[in-house]
Amino acid sequence: MVIVSPSLASANNGNWQTARRWASLLRPGHAVRITTRWPDERANEDGVMLALHAGRSAAAIQAWSDHRQGRALGVVLTGTDLYGDFAGQPEVLRSLELAKRLVVLQDQAPLALPAEFRGKARVIYQSTPSRQALPKTSRWLRAVAVGHLRAVKDPQTLFAAARRLSTSNDIQLRHVGEAEGAWAEQARATEAHCPAYRWLGALPHAMACRSIQRAHVLVHTSLAEGGAHVVMEAVRSGTPVLASRIPGNVGMLGSDYLGYFEPGDAEGLVRLLVQCRREQQDSADAPAGTLLARLRAQCDARATLFDPETERRALLHLVQDLQDAR
Repeated sequence: MVIVSPSLASANNGNWQTARRWASLLRPGHAVRITTRWPDERANEDGVMLALHAGRSAAAIQAWSDHRQGRALGVVLTGTDLYGDFAGQPEVLRSLELAKRLVVLQDQAPLALPAEFRGKARVIYQSTPSRQALPKTSRWLRAVAVGHLRAVKDPQTLFAAARRLSTSNDIQLRHVGEAEGAWAEQARATEAHCPAYRWLGALPHAMACRSIQRAHVLVHTSLAEGGAHVVMEAVRSGTPVLASRIPGNVGMLGSDYLGYFEPGDAEGLVRLLVQCRREQQDSADAPAGTLLARLRAQCDARATLFDPETERRALLHLVQDLQDAR
């Protein structure tokens, strides 16, 4: 089996994390390798292809179809290829046509597909091991955002929220993620003018996870997501999420989740943060009814969706389905 990923370990991004985890989950029963291009010197060994990203892996998808007549081909829509303009991306549409199965990462994603392809879609939630929630201070509310600073992640909304909280000394915003050029400059400028905000830069995965475990809330401001790793990391760490109301987040957290703000709405995000902090201060004797407690309960109810064994079973079913569809 070959997993085609646009990125390998050096990128340490969502595509690589998915490829690495899927290879690990499948290897007990399958020989699996990861590559960025196909065909290559080992192409004759491959009987099943899982291609991450319909656009960026389009050449490999087309080559597989030419050599294998499209047999046992699964195409995974990872975010930008799912919530882009299909009409303006003929290579993405071609990948959707060639695939035997389309894999999406949360339950709202099939609705984003052109209607003729929805019957091919299979939802496989990504997974991560559960992590123990770490003790959290009551002296302030700690919020953390984790993700490389780029337009689709909408760091501008976090910067704007920090400016609105510039006079607050009991709500802390911590921002983890690599940034270059103008994004780095904006992060440093926000840090200089907003005592509540600190940009921590890129951190190793283990340190980023500990930042999530220590936080009272994860803040996720993205404008588009296929299914964000960081959201499941928070849910599996017992850390509630404040998230933009986009399909990629709703598909992971549920339509009735209480922690949404509208995309780009810094004031809405601040209102949620302030409510969490105010109730944290006022509810020492009755914490169960606070927004934080209700968000935590809602996240706990979704946590089993992101369990590694759940994902492994779904992947094995997908591979068997692809083999049967030859």
